[in-house]
Parts: sequence; structure tokens; C-alpha cells
Amino acid sequence: QVQLVESGGGLVQAGGSLRLSCAASGRTFSSYAMAWFRQAPGKERDFVAAISRSGGTTRYADSVLGRFTISRENTGNTVYLQMNSLKFEDTAVYYCAAGASVGAMTIGNVDYWGQGTQVTVSS
Repeated sequence: QVQLVESGGGLVQAGGSLRLSCAASGRTFSSYAMAWFRQAPGKERDFVAAISRSGGTTRYADSVLGRFTISRENTGNTVYLQMNSLKFEDTAVYYCAAGASVGAMTIGNVDYWGQGTQVTVSS
């Protein structure tokens, strides 16, 4: 089992920044690719960003490319999502996820989910 706990969400004005953290415990953190998904009210959960086990490969949704950066610290069992130039449409609950690989990181292939953290961007 892997337990994932997100933190860092909150209320921010459009154009501002937030950094989300996801602390992992349980099985070896470095054995998993990690990702962030988000779900806005009334919408499906969508992929945001993913990072490989070593941190050498990343992938982003087009909607956040150039604004968000995913990173990880395997020694600290933590994955981060730095969010800059936030927009109203980034408002959502953000979920941390662990899976097999960056390329296969889809909702159906996630092995473990966190409980989510709310990000609200005011316009």
C-alpha cells in the first residue's frame, strides 16, 4: 500500500502562484511514476502532469504547459506541483496519484490516489 497526502491548496488571485505537495508513505516511493490530476465541479477528473520514477521525464496537459512544473524528491518521498500564472479555469480539486509509468498515467491506470486538495483561483 502507498498512502498519499496532498497539501498546499488554497485561494489565490488570478496570475498568482501556488505550490502543491504530496507526501508518500508505505511502499518504495521511487518505484512509482507520480502524477497530478484535477477535477473541477461538475466535470470529469483530468490529467495535469506526470513525472517518471527518476524524475528525468515529465509530461503535461496542454492547458498547463509552460505554467506548471512537476518535480519530485525521492529522498523525501514527496512530489510537487508548482503552479504559476494561475487562471480562474485552474480552479479544481487537485489529486496526487501513483502509477506504473509516465506514458501510461491515465485515470484507469492509477494505482493509488490521494484525498485531494482544493485550489481556488479568483478572477
